[in-house]
Amino acid sequence: VDEKRKMQTEKHLTGTLVLSVFTAVLGFFQYGYSLGVINAPQKVIEAHYGRVLGIVSPDRYAANASGEDGTFLQAGTEGTLPPPADINEDLTTSPHILTMYWSLSVSVFAIGGMVSSFTVGWIGDRLGRVKAMLVVNVLSIAGNLLMGLAKFGPSHILIISGRAVTGLYCGLSSGLVPMYVSEVSPTALRGALGTLHQLAIVTGILFSQILGLDFLLGNDEMWPLLLGLSGVAALLQFFLLLLCPESPRYLYIKLGKVEEAKKNLKRLRGNCDPMKEIEEMEKEKQEAASEKKVSIRQLFTSSKYRQAVIVALMVQISQQFSGINAIFYYSTNIFERAGVDQPVYATIGVGVVNTVFTVISVFLVEKAGRRSLFLAGLMGMLVSAVAMTVGLVLLSKFAWMSYVSMVAIFLFVIFFEVGPGPIPWFIVAELFSQGPTPSMPEMLMVGLPVLTFPLQDLCGPYVFAIFAGLLLIFFLFAHFKVPETKGKSFEEIAAVFRRKKLSAKAMTELQDLRRGEEA
Repeated sequence: VDEKRKMQTEKHLTGTLVLSVFTAVLGFFQYGYSLGVINAPQKVIEAHYGRVLGIVSPDRYAANASGEDGTFLQAGTEGTLPPPADINEDLTTSPHILTMYWSLSVSVFAIGGMVSSFTVGWIGDRLGRVKAMLVVNVLSIAGNLLMGLAKFGPSHILIISGRAVTGLYCGLSSGLVPMYVSEVSPTALRGALGTLHQLAIVTGILFSQILGLDFLLGNDEMWPLLLGLSGVAALLQFFLLLLCPESPRYLYIKLGKVEEAKKNLKRLRGNCDPMKEIEEMEKEKQEAASEKKVSIRQLFTSSKYRQAVIVALMVQISQQFSGINAIFYYSTNIFERAGVDQPVYATIGVGVVNTVFTVISVFLVEKAGRRSLFLAGLMGMLVSAVAMTVGLVLLSKFAWMSYVSMVAIFLFVIFFEVGPGPIPWFIVAELFSQGPTPSMPEMLMVGLPVLTFPLQDLCGPYVFAIFAGLLLIFFLFAHFKVPETKGKSFEEIAAVFRRKKLSAKAMTELQDLRRGEEA
C-alpha cells in the first residue's frame, strides 16, 4: 500500500505543480522577511531618524564603536565630544519621539495586513487566484521601493509608508497563497505542500537575520537596501506567476469553465485521469449553488459553519499566542547570560533550527496527520514553557539554569515547527469548501497575532507561565474539537462537522427525553 501511495504521489508531483507552489509561497517568503528585517538595524535606523528630524545635531551625534547606533560616547573618548548643553532638552524628549516613530515603523506593517485581509475573498473571486497574486505584487514592489529609497527623502515617512504598503501586500498574499496552493494540490500532497507556507516564512526570517548582520547589510550605509531587498522576491514571483496555471477548482466551480479546468488539471497532474477530481468539484459546485453567499456574520451565526469557524479561529490563535514571539524576544538575553560571546549568532542558530524542523514537518505531516502533530507540538511546547519559566526564575540563584533555558528555547522552537507553526496555515483552507472560504477574512490568517500585547514587559520571566496555561487550553481544545483532515477531500471534511452536529443534536434530544421520563 505504501509503495502504491508513493507511486501515486510521484505521479502527481509534476514540474508544473512544483513551479506553481514554489511561486505562490514566495509571497510567504516576503512575509517572513518583512517580519524579521526590521529588528536587526533598529539602532542604526533610529539614529538616522534622529538626524533627519533634527533632534540631535549630526556632527555631534556619535555612536557605538562603528559610529552607528546614535548614542553619545563617553567624554574624553578620542575624536568625540560630550553632549553639549544646548541640546540637553532635545535629548530628554528624543527617546520618546524616536520610540514613537520606531513603534509606528514596526506596527504599521501589521495594521496594513489587517486592513487588506478583509478584501482577500473579493479580489480572489474577482480576478482569480493567479491574477490576484500578480496584481497585489505591485504593492510589494512599491513598498520595497519606498524603503529602499529612504535615504533620499524623509526616511521616517518613507519607511512607515513602505511598511504600510508592504503590510497591505502581505495581508492579501497570506490569504491568496494558501487558497491557491490548497486548490492546486492533490489530496495526497495537500498537507505536505501546505507546510511550505511556514517553511517560506521561517526562511524569510532567517535570510533577514543573516543579511541584517552589521558586516553585511545591517549598517549605516546599507540598511535601505536591507529593508527593500524582498522586492527582488516580488519581481521574481511576478514573472513566474505568468507561467502558472489558474486553479482548476476556481475555473470549474466559480466560472464554470469545464474544459479549461480539465486542461489545467492535466498540466498540474501529468497523465493522470482528471475525471475523479472533476466529479468531486461537480459535487462541491452543486452544493455551493444550493447555498447563499456566506457573509462574515453568517459564518459565526450559522450552525452549519460555526464549528468549523471556531476550530479555524482557535488553531490560528494557538499558533500566534503560543509564546513563540516571546521566545525570540528573550533568546538573545538568555544567550548573553549563559556566557555566549556572540549571542546574535546563537539567535541565528535558533532561526536555523526553526528552518530545519519546518523542513522535517513537510515529510511528517502526511505520515502522522495534522491533528496528531498539532497535539504533539502543543504538549511539547507546554513542557518547554514550564522549563523556561523555572530556568528564568531561578537564573539569578543558579547560573546553570541558563543552560536549562537555552535547551528549552530550542525545544520550544522544534515543537512549534512540528505542528502549531505550519499546520494552521493550510488547515483553515481545508476546513471550508468553495462557498465560505473566500468570504473568510484574512484575519483568520494574519490579523490576530501580529499586534499581540507585550506581556513579557509586564510579567518578565513569568510570562512563560501564562503561555503554559494558554497552551494547556489549546491542547484540550484541539484534543476534543479539531478533526483529522489527512487524506480527506473538502467534502469529506465538511461531512465530519455535519456528523458532529448531528451527534450533538441527538445527544441533546436524548437528554431531553430522559428529563421528560424523570418528570
